[in-house]
Amino acid sequence: MTQILKNIRVLDLSRIVAAPFATQTLGDMGAEVIKIERPGPGDDSRQYGPPFAPSASGGTLPETPLYMANNRNKKSMAVNLSTPEGQAIIRELAVVSDVLVENFKTGDLARYGLDYESLRRVNPRLIYCSVTGFGQTGPYKDKPAVDSLFQAMSGMMSITGEPDGLPTRTGFSIGDILASSSVLSSILGALYHRDINGGAGQHIDISCLDATIAALSHRVMQYFMTGVAPVRMGAATPNTIPSQPFDCADVPLIVSAGTDRLYRKFCIALERPDLADDPRFVDVRGRAANRGELLPELERIMKTRTAREWMTRLDAAGIVTGPIYDLQNTFEDPQVIERGLRIDLPHEGFGNLSFLRNPIRYSETDLDSYTAPPAIGQHTDDVLREVLGRSADDIAALRGAGTVA
Repeated sequence: MTQILKNIRVLDLSRIVAAPFATQTLGDMGAEVIKIERPGPGDDSRQYGPPFAPSASGGTLPETPLYMANNRNKKSMAVNLSTPEGQAIIRELAVVSDVLVENFKTGDLARYGLDYESLRRVNPRLIYCSVTGFGQTGPYKDKPAVDSLFQAMSGMMSITGEPDGLPTRTGFSIGDILASSSVLSSILGALYHRDINGGAGQHIDISCLDATIAALSHRVMQYFMTGVAPVRMGAATPNTIPSQPFDCADVPLIVSAGTDRLYRKFCIALERPDLADDPRFVDVRGRAANRGELLPELERIMKTRTAREWMTRLDAAGIVTGPIYDLQNTFEDPQVIERGLRIDLPHEGFGNLSFLRNPIRYSETDLDSYTAPPAIGQHTDDVLREVLGRSADDIAALRGAGTVA
């Protein structure tokens, strides 16, 4: 099977999460991804531990879960961008690349002559994607930012958490991941546009805050329609009732039976058809208006049986229900095992280590060819020699000058 992005070359000048997660997926799809790192420390995410990756000798390597999760299927090249020689190498690579992705501060790469306007002159076909906290325009364009700020300023934290608690950050860098989804889709769209419109590249401006706000979707539309900002409701939802975790006799269970049809089935499974016939609860609007009367009774009933007993009953009734897992439970679940989301990849530094498989499944193209995340500068010589045609003497001179590592 062929790979969907075979023969596409991506020059990856990004770090941490927001863009590397996207360029990793481009690599999964078959693109040649050349990751540019600083000599020495490399991508900042390599230091974001503990934990650190175990080495085959029993120690640890300077590679963390954050780095390892976002950098498979890439080549690492260590280049000193502060030198004219290093800048020239990036310029040469841009000439022979299809895509460049960067998440430097707005305007930073212009200092080196590596901004879009400079590089489009040497490669008009180049698709150049800039990923920043707030985008290339606006009063905050020069403001530093991290994922927690996107969650805070987007309004996401204001609707996450218990009603009587503080606004809550999600348990992972969801703003960065959402931005990466925009990076990925925008690049794929730009590649298609280039192919059907005469070969011209373009600049893509991705704001992590924009992407996080956009992902709030119907909660934003709720605000637009009512003029009232949504509030925190814990794990419940505002208008699909019931749709939340319930404590059972042993462990909690998630249940979603928010439509009128499913709510009636739910009540029958609970052996309480009277709750389905009660005029206060018979439709969605009624349940939303009277949730304070309905939910305590449902919570009381759910505590009378174990989670397994309720799952058996609710599954038979066609109600959406399931256990609430930690990650160990998740990867022991037969559905997750069957889908093969956990894969082992060989790495010369530590033998085999488990990684997440890409969740996309194509019928006609290969998305299961993986290489482990590279060490810093692991492919520097290979790229200089095979992509740029540099001789062994040239490479030695560049190393000696500290231009590459």
